[in-house]
Amino acid sequence: MITAVQPPLEFRGRLAGALAPFVLFLAGVGWLALNGAPDEKGFWPILLAALALGLALARDRTQYSEAVIAAMGQPVVMLMIMAWLLAGVLGVLLNESGFVQALVWGARALQLSGAAYVGAAFVICSIVSTSTGTSFGTIILAGPLLYPAGGELAAPPTILMGAILAGATFGDSISPVSDTTIASAGSQHTDIPGTVRARLKYVVPAGLVALLVSMLLAARAGPSVTGSLGAAVIEASPAALPMLLVPLVVIVLLVRKRHLLEGLFAGIVLALVLGLGLGLIVPARVLYIDTAAYGAKGLIIDGISRGVGVSIFTILLIGLVGALQASSAVERVLAWARTSTVSPRRAEVWIVAAVSMTVLLTTHSVVAMLSVGAFTRELGARAGLSAYRRANLLDMTVCTYPFLLPYFIPTILASSASASGVPYGMPRISPLAAGMMNMYAWALVVTIVFAVATGYGRREGVKG
Repeated sequence: MITAVQPPLEFRGRLAGALAPFVLFLAGVGWLALNGAPDEKGFWPILLAALALGLALARDRTQYSEAVIAAMGQPVVMLMIMAWLLAGVLGVLLNESGFVQALVWGARALQLSGAAYVGAAFVICSIVSTSTGTSFGTIILAGPLLYPAGGELAAPPTILMGAILAGATFGDSISPVSDTTIASAGSQHTDIPGTVRARLKYVVPAGLVALLVSMLLAARAGPSVTGSLGAAVIEASPAALPMLLVPLVVIVLLVRKRHLLEGLFAGIVLALVLGLGLGLIVPARVLYIDTAAYGAKGLIIDGISRGVGVSIFTILLIGLVGALQASSAVERVLAWARTSTVSPRRAEVWIVAAVSMTVLLTTHSVVAMLSVGAFTRELGARAGLSAYRRANLLDMTVCTYPFLLPYFIPTILASSASASGVPYGMPRISPLAAGMMNMYAWALVVTIVFAVATGYGRREGVKG
């Protein structure tokens, strides 16, 4: 049986018509951000409107609809959604047990202040984000705990929030359970543990530079005189230190090439066993019936709910991107790149440029990598670039812009988290200020330029 080749999807207005839905999406996102509502659920109707506009502009609406659904149903998308749901449960259980408070207790026990406290905040957020794989969760959980204490501990506010955001960025770029790690490895058809091991040569030096520069900036800025009641918001306790075993077990399982879902389920079970056994989690809080609300509630449901917003957002947005990928206008641009001279360096420039433009257009790191995944595999393989190298260029690139620019969710979340310090004399930090002080994201920018220009790390395992 011969299957007919699907012709390129054509839009009225050609390239302008293909991009019009994204213009609508970005305008809607900008409007929400400017009005202080950068919530993923608020993006749902905007994405529906963008999909409807694309359908109206498509010359073949059936082909458009099929392209949208096919993009939504990719196995790697389903894997990430399941991972987000499970990671949400794991994050809620760790937070309920006092995991972050235990890390804060360790920093305070060492009597850290000023530049030292800024460095400790970076390290704590790096541990939390690497353990849980979520930069969003780290900012939401650790930001309101670490930032208010900065007043009492003489930490410069803007530099402190930048360090918190930087630590969250570090984990997003290196954690085996991070959505960007999963997407970068999956899009290049390679394994997660090997991808992470190959990434160490880039991100560890960048992390050390970020830590050093953040502390030097804090020391140069001098002690903060804002706030004197920071300790009041921190109920630090070492009781949850044994919970560090949970993320350790998850990471060990993944390094041993066990499936991601197996690792996350093991972490959830261990978190429940330890949390309940040590009295850190109240059994009745895990799952219960709220008769007044006629429904079930509890930590498990709360955790799953955390992943719903980003899951639906991703499904809708990847459908929008799928239609753009099927467009002949975009294909012509990629075709020109494919037929041009492909040296390893030129291929890497194309890969970085393609994912950069896509993440700036879609404002979503995972969607950006999935959008250019096939192009990256094809071009990179022609140039002899390993799957690890390709995956790591994608991942590092998408861990820069969203953590630097003020219209992306991470910087907006950081600004929101800083509001918790206002009652304690700490100022609220703007998204732009928080992003500009994210020394890790800046270090990654330098690392990418250096790696592409010099070929550093280009010769690394797993071809294809």
